[in-house]
Amino acid sequence: MSGAAPERARARPMTLSLYILRHAKADSEAPAGRGDHERPLRPRGRRAARAVGSFLTRLGEAPELVLSSTAARAQQTAELAGEEGGWKAPIRLSRAIYEATPEALLGAIRACSGEQRLLLVGHQPGLSQLVAELVGSEPAFPTAALARIDFELHRWNELRRKDGRLVWLVTPDTIAVSETRRPVRDREE
Repeated sequence: MSGAAPERARARPMTLSLYILRHAKADSEAPAGRGDHERPLRPRGRRAARAVGSFLTRLGEAPELVLSSTAARAQQTAELAGEEGGWKAPIRLSRAIYEATPEALLGAIRACSGEQRLLLVGHQPGLSQLVAELVGSEPAFPTAALARIDFELHRWNELRRKDGRLVWLVTPDTIAVSETRRPVRDREE
């Protein structure tokens, strides 16, 4: 008997795509009596979050699951992007993503299963540090920046450092220019 049967039984890895989204532009201060965790999005941030949602849907890359920090600005970014994009993906909120280290973010990603396209919405500096852990270099990551990193894996729990390939990284301004040739920013913030 040849060794072909076990080889056939072993499934080939598939491309799993991780989308990393920094929350959109938020107010510089929290509402009276509240902490940093409660800072809401500014109007510019709400526009940027919607632009990201529309962008992913136009690419045919709507996420199947969204992991988001519980901070108001991250949660609003996830909700507005999903609403504008018409996504059916559930949003799983986690306080652990707020101020998380790259190792903690890796743990949250590895705990996912079954989704081929996963969106992580969080904060700096953890997100750019996570990108560095996954692809080998740390990018500039302004508010509402979105990176796509692909992996050839069977499941997210197989995710290892430096295994990813950065496919693209966009900002609200590059999305706007590609759509309308007009940046997201305007005179009123």
